[in-house]
Amino acid sequence: MTYLKEIDVKTILITGSAGFIGANLVKRLLITDSPVQIVGLDSVNDYYDVRIKKYRLESLKQVAVAHPDSSYIFVKGNIADKALIGRLFAEYSFDVVINLAAQAGVRYSISNPDAYIESNLIGFYNILEACRHSYNNDKEGVQHLVYASSSSVYGSNKKVPYNTDDKVDNPVSLYAATKKSNELMAHAYSHLYGIPVTGLRFFTVYGPWGRPDMSPFLFADAVLHDRPVKVFNQGDMLRDFTYIDDIAEGVIRCIDRVAEPDPAWNAECPDPACSSAPYRIYNIGNSEPVRLMDFIAAVEAACEKEAVKEYLPMQPGDVYQTNADTSALQRDMGYKPSKDIREGIRETVAWFKSYYHLE
Repeated sequence: MTYLKEIDVKTILITGSAGFIGANLVKRLLITDSPVQIVGLDSVNDYYDVRIKKYRLESLKQVAVAHPDSSYIFVKGNIADKALIGRLFAEYSFDVVINLAAQAGVRYSISNPDAYIESNLIGFYNILEACRHSYNNDKEGVQHLVYASSSSVYGSNKKVPYNTDDKVDNPVSLYAATKKSNELMAHAYSHLYGIPVTGLRFFTVYGPWGRPDMSPFLFADAVLHDRPVKVFNQGDMLRDFTYIDDIAEGVIRCIDRVAEPDPAWNAECPDPACSSAPYRIYNIGNSEPVRLMDFIAAVEAACEKEAVKEYLPMQPGDVYQTNADTSALQRDMGYKPSKDIREGIRETVAWFKSYYHLE
């Protein structure tokens, strides 16, 4: 049995608001949840092309102007800056905190591990501490912390689809290890200080406004410019690709539905969603894994060009497949993804062509 309560949300902090998921979430909230006050925080680092991040921020300004009942305030800064986080919490008294800021990328974590420790561990610790102290002096404090985890925590698990009941004790990349650490840290703070927390394990997000280091953009760019598409593990891989609108919808459904301690909890309970703390964790995915070669075929169809393919071995830190069991999110939040992969890729490639003036 799931124990949830509804809250009244007025002021939201969204970290990573210039990022792919963050910017789309801000946009959806401004349009659908008016009136709401959103404070967006992002370091706008150069992990990938900063121009795309600036494009998203400029687009959000236009959305905010069109919805004057709500407000969007952008702050440039790093969640690893503890003093900055403290000032923001003191000034705005957030009802909800959505922590999406993180150093992403499995392969990049091999060559640049320091970035993952700074953002994913120190930065997340700062967010947890700020939430903890938001209750000082008998203040109501943060009513819900929602944070981004990742399907990477499942590592090379053979059992599919991945369920939140599954053990995730064997990460195969530092990125995955930091995300699993986030889940452990969040549960500890939820248990110790009563912070209502929901963790979301995202599965391969794609769509317009997307990241240029992700396969949809890499493949579209290669096909449209007659460069070889790098096909890892000789094409024998599967991914649970999830369209950005479905991701944003899932997050929004979680915001005002807050976990409460489960009175049925006991030490033998195998389900991480069953806890004596006000803590839940969910998968957000499409639940229909796509073979890599079928995904490339969808990109080729959208680009109206055949790809030149360069077949390569599996890369360090990669996994053979991802596959989300989203039944818990559907049960608790009524969540069900709706975007077909072919339609999603068409819309993604159309945006790609428009953004890079390739029409």
